[in-house]
Amino acid sequence: MIRRLRALCAPLLAAALLLVAGAGQAHAAGYRYWSFWDRDGEKWTYATEGPSTARPSDGDVQGFRFSVSEDSQDASKPRGTAGFEAICARTPAQRDSKRVALILDFGVQADAPSGETPPAPRTACARVPSDATTAEALAAVAKPLRYDTNALLCAIAGYPQKGCGEQMTAGKSAQPAEEEPREGPSVGLLAGGAVVVVLVAAAVWQARRRGDA
Repeated sequence: MIRRLRALCAPLLAAALLLVAGAGQAHAAGYRYWSFWDRDGEKWTYATEGPSTARPSDGDVQGFRFSVSEDSQDASKPRGTAGFEAICARTPAQRDSKRVALILDFGVQADAPSGETPPAPRTACARVPSDATTAEALAAVAKPLRYDTNALLCAIAGYPQKGCGEQMTAGKSAQPAEEEPREGPSVGLLAGGAVVVVLVAAAVWQARRRGDA
């Protein structure tokens, strides 16, 4: 009887554990923020340093994208294919200055804070001193900028009006993580545990019934 019980319980427990694992994955966390990118030809690369320390060269193309993502591997790239020549065509070179082409992608409605609508993506050519940082180039063409106390870029051209790198729950609704319970097991885990108990009880009953027969 014990062997029969084990044989019955094993597949049921495996199915229940998969259900619990799926519930945990549904609550993966992400962050809503402006990501910073460098472009080489047609390839975007997540910037290795922040805009306040990066010092682009004349002719560089850099981009910013507002979105919800878990990390740099998951971050959405800026949209648009315009190159330096197209973006800076009407901005002539000057001595002791450099031109930096910027692509500003304000993201999609699904990633926007509640009550806000993202502006359309746009490009800008910043002509700044030769030693200027990307942050200075951005300030020259996309004010107002907003930073938090840790120098994290929160808003470009006033968007978004509020919030700064807040944690979100993954999913289409992109609700702030603070709306989810912070302590105790999740609903998914409780439901999964309940399923395990019910399935095991059913297996025991079935095994006893067969033994009596």
